Amino acid sequence: MSQPKVNQKVYSIPKSIIYTGQTLAFVSPKLATDFAFKLFMTPYQFPRPKRELKMYNKAIKQRLMIPALHKEIQLYHCGDGEKKVLLIHGWAGRGTQLNAIAETFSNKGYHTISFDAPAHGESQGKQTAMTEFIECIRVIDQEMGPFEFAVGHSLGGMALLNAVKNGFRVQKIATAGSGDSINDICHQFVNRLGMKPEIGDRLKKKLDKILGSDAELLSANLAALEVKIPVLVMHDRQDEDVPYTVAQNICNNLAQHELYITEGLGHRKILWDKIVMDKLVCFFKI
Repeated sequence: MSQPKVNQKVYSIPKSIIYTGQTLAFVSPKLATDFAFKLFMTPYQFPRPKRELKMYNKAIKQRLMIPALHKEIQLYHCGDGEKKVLLIHGWAGRGTQLNAIAETFSNKGYHTISFDAPAHGESQGKQTAMTEFIECIRVIDQEMGPFEFAVGHSLGGMALLNAVKNGFRVQKIATAGSGDSINDICHQFVNRLGMKPEIGDRLKKKLDKILGSDAELLSANLAALEVKIPVLVMHDRQDEDVPYTVAQNICNNLAQHELYITEGLGHRKILWDKIVMDKLVCFFKI
């Protein structure tokens, strides 16, 4: 069976971790899979950059317990409008990473709510998965909704599409740099660890076992089949974390979509580019 294409130009993994993974793969595929799985479920904590401090200091912070997860998460409220917008960050991100988007909506009279997902930022937990992002969206909507719009970045975009599929009611949503196939993501990850595709297969099967179902069913393009509201799909052609071709795969299954491909912003700068902010204003008609 041919293996999925992988994108190798992502943030570097320390050589010591790569060496450990390769050694374990030589000794025991099971040990290598367990090692890869632990890394796969544990987000790296990046220092908060200066551009996020204004939102962090200005936002009204709130703690919210997610009962099904037994974890408390950190919320950030910006703006005091009656209409609400939910913002969802990606893997290894945090709620304040979408500061430019929050400011854009707040300046237009909206109340934005973003959050640190479990095991991210100031929320509880050491490990997490996209299913926990989806559960956070459900609980936040239950406690603080309804929301008019929502925006998700990277894994947050995948979680958002799945949340809408599961009943999260909003008028429009936007994704930026969303991932897609869980199988591809697993193989991309082990490729970065310098491991053989066999470990990618094992990692996917272990994820299936933990989730209790086929994790591939959480892929963005499959969730898109059930999303009937308008969706703005944004992706940068030079995104080195997620190939921009993923955006078209998602759009192919959406009932109503607008595809917006940017140039030279990569995976993260798309979150604070002025032209992108203008595009959001235009799409959401705010």
